[in-house]
Amino acid sequence: MTNSMTEGRILPQILKFSIPLLLGNIVQQTYNMVDAMIVGRTLGADALGAVGATSSVQFLVLGLCIGMCVGFGVPVSQRFGAKDYKGMRQYIYNSYILTGISMILITVVTALLCNPILHILRTPASIFKDTYGYLIIIFLGVPATLAYNLLSSILRAVGDSTTPFIFLVISAGLNIFLDLFCILTLGMGVEGAALATITSQAVSAVLCFFYMRKKFDILRVRPEEKGFDGKKAGKLLYMALPMGLQYSITAIGSMVMQSANNALGALYTSAFSVASRIKQMTMCPFDAVASAVSTFVGQNYGSRNPGRIKKGIREGVAVGVIYGVGIGLVLIFCGKPLSMLFLTDSGSKTARILDASALLLRCNGIFYWLLGILNVVRLAAQALGYSNLAIFSGVIEMVSRTIIALALAPSGGFRVICFTDPTAWFTAATYSSLICIYVVRKITKRLNNSESAPI
Repeated sequence: MTNSMTEGRILPQILKFSIPLLLGNIVQQTYNMVDAMIVGRTLGADALGAVGATSSVQFLVLGLCIGMCVGFGVPVSQRFGAKDYKGMRQYIYNSYILTGISMILITVVTALLCNPILHILRTPASIFKDTYGYLIIIFLGVPATLAYNLLSSILRAVGDSTTPFIFLVISAGLNIFLDLFCILTLGMGVEGAALATITSQAVSAVLCFFYMRKKFDILRVRPEEKGFDGKKAGKLLYMALPMGLQYSITAIGSMVMQSANNALGALYTSAFSVASRIKQMTMCPFDAVASAVSTFVGQNYGSRNPGRIKKGIREGVAVGVIYGVGIGLVLIFCGKPLSMLFLTDSGSKTARILDASALLLRCNGIFYWLLGILNVVRLAAQALGYSNLAIFSGVIEMVSRTIIALALAPSGGFRVICFTDPTAWFTAATYSSLICIYVVRKITKRLNNSESAPI
C-alpha cells in the first residue's frame, strides 16, 4: 500500500500522487465554504464577517500545526526512500511524542490569547462577540487538527495520498450535516459552524489512526523501537519548527493586512471573507502539486538520485504555472458570480460587498501564476532538509504585507489591500527560486561526492 517514487516516469507519478491531495484539499475547502455559505445565507452578512474576520489568525495557528506536521513527515519520507524502515518507525514514534506536547502548548496559549488577538486585529464591535465565539472553539480544536495532519503526513511520506483523502470525504459529509444541525436545528449561530468543523476534523484523525494501524504494518512501531530518542527528536524539530514558523510568519503579515482591512469597516471585512474563501478553494491545486513534489524529492533524496530531484522540481513548477494562468483568468472574469454564492440579499450593502470581493479576486488573479513557482520550490527546498533557509521566504512575505498594509492601506484603502498578496508572492517567489537552485546544486554535489547516506 506504500508507493515508492524513486523509479519510473516522473510527471505521471507526481500527477497521480497529487490527484488525491487535490481532491482532499478541495473537500477541505468545500466544507470551509459550506460553513461560510450556510452562515452567510442563514445568519446574514455580519455573521459571515465574524467567521471571516479571523481567517489570518486561523492561518497563523493552523498553519503552525500543519507546517510542523509536514516537517515531521520529511525524515520519514527520506528514511522510506533509503529503505531504512526501522529508522523510519523510530522517527514516527518520536513525532507522536512531540505532537502530543504541541497539542497541549498550542491549545492553552491560543485559548488564553484569543481575546487580545481580536483586539489587535481591530475586529469591528458589531461582530466582536460572534467572532470570539467562533475563534475560541477553533482554538480548542487544535489537537484534532494536529492529529489528522500528522497521520496524513506520515501516510503521504510513504506514498499513500489516497487514504487521507477518503477519510476527509467522510468527515466533510459529516461537517455539512453538523453545520445544518447545529445552526438551523440547535440555533447555535457561528459557534455551531466552528463546532461542526473541529468535530469533523477529529473524526478524520480517529479514522486515519485506526486504519493505519490495521493496514500499514510497515508503519506499526515495534516495542523495541519505542522510546524517546533525543537525536531523532532534534532532527524532527529541526525540520518541523522552521516549516511551522514559516507558515506562521507568513500569517503574521496576513494578520497585519487583515487588521488594516478590518479597520475599513464591516463591509470590507465581509468582502475580504468572501474573496478569501474563493481564493482558498482555487489554491488547492498549488498545494497538491507542491506536496507531491515534496514527497517525490524527499524519497529521491533518500535514494540518492539528484537527477530525478531536478526533473521533478522543473515539471512540478511547469504544472503549477500552467494552472495559475488558467485559474487566474477565471478569477479575473468570474469573480463577482463566484462571490454571489455566499450572499443572497439584493440590497445596496450586499451589492457593495460583492463588488469589493470581485475587485480583490480580479487583482489577485493577474498574479496567480506566481504561486505555481512559490509553492513548489519552497516545499522542495524543505524536503531536501533546508527548511532553515526556506523559512525566510515566509519572513519576506510577512515584511511585504506589513509594509504595504501599514504604509499604504490607510490612505489607499481597499484597492491597496487587493495588491498586498501579489506583492508578497512576487518577492517570496524570487527568493525561494534562488534558494531552491542553491540547495539542489549543493545536494547534487554532496550525493555525487559521498558514499554515505544523506541523513
